Amino acid sequence: MKRIFLFIITNLAVMVVLSATLRILGVDRMITAQGINIQALLIFSVVVGFTGAIISLLMSKPMAKWSTGAQVIDPNAPRGAREAWLLDTVHQLADRAGIGRPEVAIYEGAPNAFATGAFKNDSLVAVSTGLLDSMTEEEIAAVLGHEVAHVANGDMITLTLIQGVVNTFVVFLARLVGYFIDRVVFKNERGIGIGYYVTVIVCEIVFGILASIIVAWFSRQREYRADAGSAQLMGSREPMMRALARLGGLEAGELPKSFEASGIAGKGGLAAIFASHPPIQSRIAALQQMRVA
Repeated sequence: MKRIFLFIITNLAVMVVLSATLRILGVDRMITAQGINIQALLIFSVVVGFTGAIISLLMSKPMAKWSTGAQVIDPNAPRGAREAWLLDTVHQLADRAGIGRPEVAIYEGAPNAFATGAFKNDSLVAVSTGLLDSMTEEEIAAVLGHEVAHVANGDMITLTLIQGVVNTFVVFLARLVGYFIDRVVFKNERGIGIGYYVTVIVCEIVFGILASIIVAWFSRQREYRADAGSAQLMGSREPMMRALARLGGLEAGELPKSFEASGIAGKGGLAAIFASHPPIQSRIAALQQMRVA
């Protein structure tokens, strides 16, 4: 979840700064006394929307390292048997997935792990000390397989494209609504007035929240795919199921019956549509139904 949160926050920050900079420089002259230039507005929206997403992607590795304090393991000089095992496991999984060997890092924190990076062959896989201390080696390997599957699936690239598209619509629609409010409600007939600026700010916040629902939906789908990818890389779905059960504080003996009934229903409500990850129960249920080649 950390990498998704960091990506979205960085993207929004870059988009706001870029939009303000272009306005100061006078580049966004889409609205004049004669009306609104739809083509110029669309070009402006695409530039702002995709630039923010792309810069966020390119910054994802250093931002993740900085924000979590992750320490990258030196592949030529691992410190101890645990680091050597982590390197070997991630490298084996990456070789099976057909991608370049990622950097491997450890960070202090509760049980969790993440993968990030702009390119499949230049990525980062990090795991927390809490996860290393609370799981068996097989379960840790399954989690690492999940993260390697994210890289192999190109999830960060796809997320960037989706974020760029929704950013574009947010910027475009906010300014269209701002223009309408400024003209119709505030009766401004010359250039753009305060009604436009206030409306654009409010609309970017509201539309941005709505757009995050789309991004969150995609994020949940990619978690299912990464779980399945881990099962394929491990040659069995059981290790990932046990790892998820441990993360969710569930008893392994309860797995066969309880998930279908309590999956999504247990994590319902408004918060569910903004969640970047599906409920643990529904993820295990999906693994139970898949076939491992």
